[in-house]
Amino acid sequence: MADAFIRKAFVLGAGLGERLRPLTLQLPKPLIPFFHEPLIARAFDHLRGSGLREAIVNTHHLPEAFAQAFPQQRCGDMPLSFRHEPLRLETAGGIANVRDWLGDESFVVYNGDVLATLPLEPLIQAHQQRGNLVTMALRSRGPALHVAWDQASGRVRDIRNRLGLGAALPQYLFTGIYACSPQIHEWIEPGRPQSVVEVFLEMMRQGAPVGGVLIDEGQWWDLGSREAYLAAHAQGLALGLNRLPAIHPQAFVEKGASLQGLNVLGPGSVVESGASLSDCLLWPGARVAAGARLQGCIVRSGQVAHGQAQAQDF
Repeated sequence: MADAFIRKAFVLGAGLGERLRPLTLQLPKPLIPFFHEPLIARAFDHLRGSGLREAIVNTHHLPEAFAQAFPQQRCGDMPLSFRHEPLRLETAGGIANVRDWLGDESFVVYNGDVLATLPLEPLIQAHQQRGNLVTMALRSRGPALHVAWDQASGRVRDIRNRLGLGAALPQYLFTGIYACSPQIHEWIEPGRPQSVVEVFLEMMRQGAPVGGVLIDEGQWWDLGSREAYLAAHAQGLALGLNRLPAIHPQAFVEKGASLQGLNVLGPGSVVESGASLSDCLLWPGARVAAGARLQGCIVRSGQVAHGQAQAQDF
């Protein structure tokens, strides 16, 4: 278990999820189902399993959906708070907006639309032991290797070579998970949208300790596209990350329907007789009409998919 000196987490839930439309017209991206559970619930479980005790989530797009997903404002035994942003403040602005809740404690920031099983204890321990203002969880492989990290000193020197200092250093993936000391509030101007990357770069310019820790153990996915979203289900099933069967016990597949490949059918979803599915996701309450032929499709809650379609979202 992680040391108890970090008890709180700020989980990012205010993203627009534009690359996942039309899925995110119905739900904020952190709430899209992953094996019948809101994706962000995996973040809460990950944090809770690493010793953190409570979390706050910023919201912007469809904020009422968070209250519907977590009506008791809890995930297991972890209390949850929600802070709405009428004006989207981006990551650093979001941190400033919950400063009263964070208090004068160190905390973890966790991107609510990633799916990860990497151990968080090395991140928290490194942050505690090295005296950093920020410690970023890094990986040596992945789709976007933009962080110049000096392993010998443990310091991050540049991001996307914006400071002109990163070209000679190995590049790492930033997981969107990091630990912060309360002094970070001194670097953020409250009340305005601001990227945390800009804050990190300014800290580096002025010599403030921005560190990193390499965590290649476990898995990490950014579910920013429909292709990544579908692939995470296939990979997650192979790794045993599904806590419920891919076809939910309350899904209904009529006699004469055909299922091929990996299909994830949420509770209350219906596949009518004569329909054929191959590698599709059906959200809770979705329906596939009789005779439909779908391949690589996603059907949202309350939607009915007809006809023949490939790689289409309903």
